[in-house]
Amino acid sequence: MLRILYFAHDLADPAVRRRVLALQAGDAVVTLAGFRRGEKTGAAISGVTPIELGVTEDARFVQRIGAIAVARLRLERALQGITRPDLIIARNLEMLAIAQKAVSLLGGDVPIVYECLDIHRLLLRKDWAGRAIRAVEARLGQGVSLLVTSSPAFVENYFRPLSGIEAPVFLLENKVLELDEDAPSVPGPRCPGEDAPWRIGWFGALRCRKSLDLLSRFSRAMEGKVEIVVRGRPTYAELKDFDTFMRGEPFMSFRGAYRNPEDLGEIYSEVQFCWAIDFFEEGLNSAWLLPNRVYEGCRYGTVPIAIKGTETARYLAGKQIGLTLDNDTVASLVDLFSTVERQSYSDHFARIARQGAGHWTFGRSDCQALVHRLAKVAGSPQPAGRARALAQAATNGDRPT
Repeated sequence: MLRILYFAHDLADPAVRRRVLALQAGDAVVTLAGFRRGEKTGAAISGVTPIELGVTEDARFVQRIGAIAVARLRLERALQGITRPDLIIARNLEMLAIAQKAVSLLGGDVPIVYECLDIHRLLLRKDWAGRAIRAVEARLGQGVSLLVTSSPAFVENYFRPLSGIEAPVFLLENKVLELDEDAPSVPGPRCPGEDAPWRIGWFGALRCRKSLDLLSRFSRAMEGKVEIVVRGRPTYAELKDFDTFMRGEPFMSFRGAYRNPEDLGEIYSEVQFCWAIDFFEEGLNSAWLLPNRVYEGCRYGTVPIAIKGTETARYLAGKQIGLTLDNDTVASLVDLFSTVERQSYSDHFARIARQGAGHWTFGRSDCQALVHRLAKVAGSPQPAGRARALAQAATNGDRPT
């Protein structure tokens, strides 16, 4: 069985839990290590007790650099007693720095997979700070055997032209982890009652102030004809007044966190449309990503809403599904929903249903294929000179040639 040491930036991130579950379903043995984000506790994963490397805080970049430095110094003690892995996965840049140190402690010949599903805005700055961070990523990336990312736009707009990482790329979309059904089925359409409102679901990581404000103003403009259902984990570093804001909204409701993937069918059954728009890093990461919400919403027969000019809109247009906003204004949303009635909604739903539920899911066979791909990386020994160079680079920061 493939033994994987997985370094995670946030042990409470539901996406980390899903990835570990997928690796386990593919018959890998996973050791999980990472940072706790503030007061959050890690989600329970059967058979896995995480190794905690320290505490980090949202939106505090300098603090996180310090936490990484301390974790590197203490890493040998933290990893004492673990079985030597066949492969290390580093989720995000900060964990790549930890992974390189782990390689040096483990003898310098353990392959690293760099899993990067978001491009932080600091990496895209054009000033000296951006160039410095990209240089750090390029140096650490010299020891990477495989780059895992979730959108082709990340490769086209960042990894190929800017990052300096030359590892092979493996595209791993943010599909819904579904391990119980061999042939998942699409639920039926959910037209509201005669006088009931349409409902838009905004689910997942809640960090986008612009989305919050836009949906608030839109729902008020529609005077109750459209309601917004919000679920997930608010990032209070970005939405400090979130709780107070939501209590004052007449046509928006916050219904708390949920388990992913266990609760997805239930929460998406309450809405007809899915907000698949993110302005958090507008024009950059937000324009390039393919969010979980696209796959989750379509899996459960919910019509996604994207905005023109983004990778999400391009993706949906290629499949001829979903709704696309022309711009980020209340008027544009009002115009879009002026065309929505029972028949048009049913038509949108039918186009999604024809794709089949399996198109949006990551099943047990997919998990096995993923682990098989990773096993190929683990089975590709590096030249002895290269292994020594990587170990030295992890120890003193030199860039191997």
